[in-house]
Amino acid sequence: MLLLTTLQSKFSKFSPSSSEEFSSASRSVKPGLVCCGIVSAWTWSATLLQSSTAAYTFGVSGPWWYGVGGTIQLAFFAMVAAKVKMNANGAHTFLEAPKARFGTSVHMLFTFYGFLCILVVCGSLLLGGAATVNALTGMNVIAACFLLPIGIAVYVIFGGLRATFMCDWAHTVILFIVIYLFMGHVYGTSSETGSIGALYDLLAQAGIDSPVSGNVDGSYLTMKSNPGMVFGAASILSGFAGVFCDQGAAPETTTKAYMLGGLSWFAVPWAFASCLGLSARALLNNPKFPTYPNPLSAAQASAGLAAPAAAAVVMGKGGAIAVLLVVFMAVTSAVSAELIGVSSLFIYRTYFRPKASSTELVRASHYFICAWAVWAGAWATILNAAGVDLGWVLLATSVSMLVDHALLVRGVVLSPAVIPIALTVAWSKLTRAAVLSGSIVGAILGMLAWMVSCWKIYGSITVANLAEPYSAVCSGLTGLLFSGVITVCVTLAHPADYDFSGTRAIVIYKDDKQDAGPAVSDDVSDSGKDDPEKAGIVAEVQPVAADQALGADQAAEHAELKRVFRRAAWYSLALTLIVAILVPIPMFFSHYVFSKPFYTFWVACQIIWVAMSGTFCIVLPIVESRREIIVILGGVCRALRRGPAA
Repeated sequence: MLLLTTLQSKFSKFSPSSSEEFSSASRSVKPGLVCCGIVSAWTWSATLLQSSTAAYTFGVSGPWWYGVGGTIQLAFFAMVAAKVKMNANGAHTFLEAPKARFGTSVHMLFTFYGFLCILVVCGSLLLGGAATVNALTGMNVIAACFLLPIGIAVYVIFGGLRATFMCDWAHTVILFIVIYLFMGHVYGTSSETGSIGALYDLLAQAGIDSPVSGNVDGSYLTMKSNPGMVFGAASILSGFAGVFCDQGAAPETTTKAYMLGGLSWFAVPWAFASCLGLSARALLNNPKFPTYPNPLSAAQASAGLAAPAAAAVVMGKGGAIAVLLVVFMAVTSAVSAELIGVSSLFIYRTYFRPKASSTELVRASHYFICAWAVWAGAWATILNAAGVDLGWVLLATSVSMLVDHALLVRGVVLSPAVIPIALTVAWSKLTRAAVLSGSIVGAILGMLAWMVSCWKIYGSITVANLAEPYSAVCSGLTGLLFSGVITVCVTLAHPADYDFSGTRAIVIYKDDKQDAGPAVSDDVSDSGKDDPEKAGIVAEVQPVAADQALGADQAAEHAELKRVFRRAAWYSLALTLIVAILVPIPMFFSHYVFSKPFYTFWVACQIIWVAMSGTFCIVLPIVESRREIIVILGGVCRALRRGPAA
């Protein structure tokens, strides 16, 4: 990554010393690479390890529901992305829109949510990565907790957001190659599983030897799984999270990226976990299984070790190395996204140095990323010392805000922020009082529901009981739904009439070498572009009617974005209907247990889907960036022909 960033800086027009390039990749990343970045950043260690644990525990329903829990949110992000581009195109992070619209109080509330989100996400990522590294290599857990974020911070500081995107592409290539290797071995060449039919027989026998409580006939080969359904509900609630990777070149490309990203990411947990998680359950009686003749202990399963155990049986030492590699890649790509995210949340310019130059802002971001990397390692060490593992982190956080699954506090406190944040860029009637009351009261009600449901269902309030899925679902639904109801009701009682001129006037700062002052966002009226004085006071734009604020070009773009939003809405609803209702629900209520031919068809669908996902994530970015690649390669060749300078 350091080498690629150096070549890019030397032979292209992009330099990470610019604030705009460092934080938003100069808004020039094409949808294929954004799609790849979404898949990579959304593929945590938990995506690979805990989805496999869900397959090991619940059967075929576990990977499906885990995939649903992250995919439909990415689909809905496509709608949010269109609204952000329509109403706050100059924003680098979701916090800038609340600041421009509602002022300091709402901005500070959402800043708290943002920092807490990233804190708990980093904790969960590092816990999963450190546990796997320790299990497969014997490396000290505390050393892994510190070395992972500090090593990642090096290339993030040097290359900024574009380096994370390039690194994401490299990681995604390795991820899909490893998935293809595992699927080829498990379903084809391995003597331990034999074939798809032989694996089916092993799973059918596993349902007899150690049946699943709550599954029809105790089978691992059915979508009729009561605990799997609860896990699915918790996963869907928890999936309403994410740090905006929204840096597409054109407004409509961001929406395309989220559409492709949602479809592509679904294949990762579904295919990987169905392959290794189910294999771990099927191979329990194999003498090569690491814990033979015993199953994995509860602690080992909770730590996410089902996939490494199956890989060691199917591919030997190479399988263990492959799992270690993809988990390491997942941790590094996701943590790099979090480090860029935390640098964009840094409030240095907002409250400390409003007139900070581009160079000064980049330097401050570097310092903050370094400090956060060290703190993230310390935080993961604290969680490890407290006995918190990856399974507890995920179950306790099965409800969230706008980033990913995370820790216990996040599930209770952050889910009420989902609807207010989305409505900030989408609903002109929304008021400051509604945002504050919905977020805060919703969090309080979610906390009460969490405690009361835990006490009523499990008899006592303990750390273990608070992490149970039923407690998480009760808390998440309460916080999410009540915050939405309160926000809407308070707004309708005294609605505003906001025209989004303030959020559309959020500035994009140019490089110091070009212009020390701010430039007008693409969504601001063209009249300011030809007047230096107007361009210099963008923040003071007076509210005007929406149709007057837009020039002819902006009006046409605005109309196109409305069409993009409608397409994204239909796409989101269709995808949600298919993966969350049409496929799993009929099989759930019919109590259907997979036959061998249907299981073969189920696996064939996985293979086709993951093959298409790999094409989107690996081939499409190369095709889209072929001109830039040619330019950089040409520069390298010319430099080599000239030789070293005298």
